[in-house]
Amino acid sequence: MNTAAPDAGGHVDGRPVVVETIAELREKLAGRTVALVPTMGALHEGHLALVDRARQLADTVVVSIFVNPLQFGPEEDLDKYPRDLGGDLEALSQHHVAYVFAPPVAEMYPDGGTQVTATGGEVATLFEGRSRPGHFDGVLTVVAKLLGIVRPDHVLFGQKDAQQVFLVQRMVSDLNFATRVEVVPTVRADDGLALSSRNRYLNPEERRAAVALSRALEAAASGADRGIDAVVAAAQSVLMDERLVKLEYLKVVNPRTFLPVDDGYRGPARVLIAAQVGSARLIDNDLLYLN
Repeated sequence: MNTAAPDAGGHVDGRPVVVETIAELREKLAGRTVALVPTMGALHEGHLALVDRARQLADTVVVSIFVNPLQFGPEEDLDKYPRDLGGDLEALSQHHVAYVFAPPVAEMYPDGGTQVTATGGEVATLFEGRSRPGHFDGVLTVVAKLLGIVRPDHVLFGQKDAQQVFLVQRMVSDLNFATRVEVVPTVRADDGLALSSRNRYLNPEERRAAVALSRALEAAASGADRGIDAVVAAAQSVLMDERLVKLEYLKVVNPRTFLPVDDGYRGPARVLIAAQVGSARLIDNDLLYLN
């Protein structure tokens, strides 16, 4: 694979070429082996880890930067969501990305929306889907559009968004998309906090408190040999000790179905946490084995 700067199609200074239209992007990608990293911008080291993995998989890397209105509810932070295309391009300049696809909303949704959407079934209504009704329909719809536009050989997602990963994998499998979903482990700060674009909303005190999410996951793993009740109790005890963390849900699911496990379940399980910390809504998860 081509890992030397500049990447195929990139500027000589390493900065990616910004493409705003579907027609231009398709023209530039014709005949190439492509890895796609879908993002909403406000890039951090977690995104860049996806980019670095993408460079190992394909000759041409495309990063999409599109704040997708379909996945935001009426009370959510669409207008406030951080946007910094210049900063994103600077961050990508050291990672040999060929193209940034940064379409305006009207390019993706020329009629103001779309009559045909992708839906995620029962799993899309649980956990994040219950807290954010319609969110995953918006996510799956825009991912389906991006897969149709870019036609990548590989598409990359981070494990931090575990429910999203599960639903994208099912969509790609169920609808026979000709792409491979590559999942990259969650990237964390030195203190364990999962990297997220929303971490920038945290003030210093809230930032310290937010580490309770990753500590709760560590505590959950320590109780795995005593069953699901011990896992939940251990995680809850950590979260209850942190006054700035308002727990929204703590669930244990079967990673093969993403449905909650019953009391007697034994085997691999994924612990999911969502909490409000100040003005930021944060999520995290980890895989463990229930004995």
